[in-house]
Amino acid sequence: MNLVLMAVLGGLGAVCRFVIDAVVRARRTGDFPSGTLLVNVLGSLLLGALTGLVLREGVDPDVRLVLGAGFCGGFTTFSTASLECVRLVQAGRAGLALGYLLGGAACCLAAAALGFFLLA
Repeated sequence: MNLVLMAVLGGLGAVCRFVIDAVVRARRTGDFPSGTLLVNVLGSLLLGALTGLVLREGVDPDVRLVLGAGFCGGFTTFSTASLECVRLVQAGRAGLALGYLLGGAACCLAAAALGFFLLA
């Protein structure tokens, strides 16, 4: 049952990622991958909060696994962020790519910590 639920939630996470990215792309111009950055930061915040809640409330770790690996795993996307860095470098925007890589990692880490400490 957990595998089926994880697959369903993973699909839901992927759809949410697609919608958020499409909305951000429709509202922004330029080549900076704002949608992917937003999704990854939100997903990190959510997973941090979920982990903090599980630890504080003693929620079944399977719940964290299904929601974390399922929804958050489908929602966030390291592979797309990596490819977007490569595309920025190919477009001659190596500085922007480096900023996106380092800034994105820092923002995701901060968001995960914030979510965790808010609910732990």
